[in-house]
Amino acid sequence: MKKIYLPLLKEQRQRGVYFSSTLSPYRFETADSTRHEITHDDRLNDRLEAIATEKRLKNDKFFNGSQFKFNIIRT
Repeated sequence: MKKIYLPLLKEQRQRGVYFSSTLSPYRFETADSTRHEITHDDRLNDRLEAIATEKRLKNDKFFNGSQFKFNIIRT
């Protein structure tokens, strides 16, 4: 699985997202892709949990051999 690092979308910044991860079979996100996001509010409520969640989302080894070929990470 390859990681692709991209900047956050304008819409994500407006909603207070600081990290997102999308598993995709393609080098781009599709309408039916599932995106996992961490917001500034999540970090304020439980900083340690937000850091642990970000670490888990970056670790995509579990999905090796699956239909997902790319982990699109936005920060």
